[in-house]
Amino acid sequence: MRMGILAGLGPVALTGCLFGGKPKPPPPVETVETTRVRADSLYAAATGHFRIGKWGKAAQALDRALLIMGYDDPRRQLGHFMMGEVLMAQGNQLQAVREFRRTADEGGADSLAADALLRAGDAYAELWRRPELDPTYGETALQTYREVQQRYDGSLAASRATTRIQQLQELFAAKEYRTALFYYRLKAYDSAILSLRNVIATYPRTQVVPDALVKLVESYRKVLYQEDLRETCQYIARFFPDTSPRVTSLCPETPAGAF
Repeated sequence: MRMGILAGLGPVALTGCLFGGKPKPPPPVETVETTRVRADSLYAAATGHFRIGKWGKAAQALDRALLIMGYDDPRRQLGHFMMGEVLMAQGNQLQAVREFRRTADEGGADSLAADALLRAGDAYAELWRRPELDPTYGETALQTYREVQQRYDGSLAASRATTRIQQLQELFAAKEYRTALFYYRLKAYDSAILSLRNVIATYPRTQVVPDALVKLVESYRKVLYQEDLRETCQYIARFFPDTSPRVTSLCPETPAGAF
């Protein structure tokens, strides 16, 4: 019985020894000032980690800083932007999109908001780097870049979005061209013709267009579409003179000087 009582008093006695017989002091009360100081410290640490590429530590500090920052804190927008960049570096593109979108939607006409929306497009584009894959993310990236152009017309971000769109169109054109080649190998020439026409009409400034025109001429010859063949040869002679020698032997005779 006595041993049980002593055992029960053990923790109490130990606590008394640690604090000189006085009750354990309560935890410090969190105030607006102490919260601000803690947020400043965390934000500074996050920025330091970010600059030297310590993404894990930067993400941890940023997450804690943004959690306790006031909603009117002017650093929040940049904080979410940095978090997006950290997530991109870690390969978490979809999570990065949420951070970039938050920056863009809360930033209004601010230049950082324009850059954030551009980076959201970049995050989607990184998820579609191979034309043979499902183009859903590529299409979403394209929509996002066009949104940058519309919302921030005349900005540097809009100019960069135009360049990104051209890069994506090269991938879309390559994907459609590969589809046409697939049909051509199966001797499904009409389906190949539809895909080739789509490449030429939808992506006229892409690098694959000359090859698509040559393959279109070959397809028309296979199915004996003489009128379409003649028109395509004339089109090549007029707008793609460097490609003309590749199709001269495939085209019907044309008036002198046509090529």
